[in-house]
Amino acid sequence: MTSQIAIRVTPRSSKPGIGGWRAAADGRAELEVRVAEAPADGAANEAVVKLVAKALGLSRSEVSITAGSASRHKRLSVPLEAQQVRERLGGERRKD
Repeated sequence: MTSQIAIRVTPRSSKPGIGGWRAAADGRAELEVRVAEAPADGAANEAVVKLVAKALGLSRSEVSITAGSASRHKRLSVPLEAQQVRERLGGERRKD
């Protein structure tokens, strides 16, 4: 059982963390993720994976970027069902 999570990344954020769920351009829900790292040499991608893994209570190796590694809009693969992801991240909104 693996799920795909759609996320929107904000690199070089002064307040790193996981925001709430928002509607993407295609109408699907995507998670807002802010990281302090710049999008150079994969630093922001690595920070995203670590941050999401920690928030979901998973190891870093259980979370991977499956699409959009060079884009703000990414897809992550996690070994949880979609409902478990929402529960662990606080449902529709999450405040840091």
